[in-house]
Amino acid sequence: MTARGRIAVDLASTAAAIPAARSIRRWVHAALDDAHADAEICVRIVDEPEMRELNARYRGRDYATNVLSFPAELPPGVDVPLLGDIVVCAPVVAREAEEQHKPARAHWAHLLVHGTLHLLGLDHQRARAAVRMEALETRILATLKFPDPYRT
Repeated sequence: MTARGRIAVDLASTAAAIPAARSIRRWVHAALDDAHADAEICVRIVDEPEMRELNARYRGRDYATNVLSFPAELPPGVDVPLLGDIVVCAPVVAREAEEQHKPARAHWAHLLVHGTLHLLGLDHQRARAAVRMEALETRILATLKFPDPYRT
């Protein structure tokens, strides 16, 4: 696979079983479209206290969530490939995978694809947008040989 863009992985978690940076980069790359092939993204892996603080500060929700995306807000006229940041809470991902009876790697891949799609401007706030985003996630994950994350 030819490297596209620059995906930095910042490990700020003490959790066990975090996927290798190489896998994390591959999953993020899989979700990038051709228009963002040169994107620069930082993926930060955190523990629950940091994620809880971020979720409370930026979303007004006082709990640790699984993934947050922060699209870059560049001033007009600044033309750099910075797409934004993705923050993943390792303990929450591990707990969800176990509760949902999913392989942990599949859940990690899903959340990184999901977070990347948010950086690309997709969302799931409205039903039609959610269906579109979920279908795209499923297609991307299939190319990575992961099962449909929405199948029960």
